[in-house]
Amino acid sequence: MDTAFDPDPLTRIAEALERLSPPPGSVPNFDAADAFVWQTAPDRLAPVAKISRIDLDLLVGIERSRDTLLANTLQFARGFPANNALLWGARGMGKSSLVKAVHGAVLAQGHEVKLVEIQREDLPTIGRLLHVLRETETRVILFCDDLSFSHDDQHYKSLKAVLDGGIEGRPDNVILYATSNRRHLMPRDMIENERGSAINPAEAVEEKVSLSDRFGLWLGFHACSQDDYLAMIEGYCLAYGLEISAEALRAEAIEWQATRGSRSGRVAWQFFTDLAGRNGIRL
Repeated sequence: MDTAFDPDPLTRIAEALERLSPPPGSVPNFDAADAFVWQTAPDRLAPVAKISRIDLDLLVGIERSRDTLLANTLQFARGFPANNALLWGARGMGKSSLVKAVHGAVLAQGHEVKLVEIQREDLPTIGRLLHVLRETETRVILFCDDLSFSHDDQHYKSLKAVLDGGIEGRPDNVILYATSNRRHLMPRDMIENERGSAINPAEAVEEKVSLSDRFGLWLGFHACSQDDYLAMIEGYCLAYGLEISAEALRAEAIEWQATRGSRSGRVAWQFFTDLAGRNGIRL
């Protein structure tokens, strides 16, 4: 008795998975956007229609870090050696804003460099992402924002794939910029716990602390002074054409910072957003 051919169930599953996920090594369409977000299940680079960033000149109080990161990025964009960078320090002082602003400045100078963001929780897939990026000559800044590791977090081992590159080495067209509130990426008590419980405490601690050392460029961000805080706001007012007396601006800005109990670039922008809204200025 003749029966219709029924393919093997495993074959059908494999074919379905192939339809869901692009084949390994498939080259993304980098013409779709200037920035992308790495997404998994299935793996893909999702284009970002509009990057949320401000002009480089509006970042006040971090001039040394700004100039250093811009120079490093231009070296990379021109095809010369450049370092992976760790931007660490105080919250709200423009670490992620600087990465995006520098990328915008490099684009404005006519260099084709793409910004690809990977979430910390997706670090275990970074090997697959590097494999995709290795298939193209497009230069890529791989960006991981708010990078840190908690207790029993093994994601840091995946990060070494892009910092050290393993047996293949890091692709020449890829560089990593990461931001963190911690200089050494690991909480102090986690390091102390390793020192007390590991078979070889010195080696266990060294492995975790040395993760930061694998970044060739360290840029520190510290709490801003009141003068820098006010200068940031004055720069925003000038850039967006908001006219207000210096005395009124200073009084309102200081009152705003007092209600927040802190002073930073983020607080300065939040105050200016409120001020612009009250004065009918569109951002």
